[in-house]
Amino acid sequence: MITKEVLSSSLEDYLEAIFHIVAQKQAARGKDIAQRLGVNNSSVTGALRVLAEKGLINYAPYDIITLTAEGKRVAKNIIQRHKALHDFFVKVLFVDGEIAERAACNMEHAVPPEILWRLTEFLKFIERCPHCLEEFRQEQAPCDDE
Repeated sequence: MITKEVLSSSLEDYLEAIFHIVAQKQAARGKDIAQRLGVNNSSVTGALRVLAEKGLINYAPYDIITLTAEGKRVAKNIIQRHKALHDFFVKVLFVDGEIAERAACNMEHAVPPEILWRLTEFLKFIERCPHCLEEFRQEQAPCDDE
């Protein structure tokens, strides 16, 4: 089993990109990944080799790239962390969507499972208790003294 600590933030970004490209096109190519991540082809090749060695992708040079079952599991976990953070920033902290997206991308790599679970449960609570969130929002309005 692959653990989160084994993958760098960069490799997690590659897995996430591959997941989204495969969902859209059924398979990914190196150039698709390079374009999505804004990196050069040689960077993609190096990352793909590492991910293949770890058993997370099916990869051969100049061929299509797909995720293994373990790769899908790890990618879904990364995406879940990203979504939970993004939703928290937007729905609870009322952060602009673009700022929330950038912050979620940066923070998704460091969120431990315990915090992710608590965050997800808190979001579920807020959805059941919207008036609690509205009270918080009103309390967080900037005051003239700042």
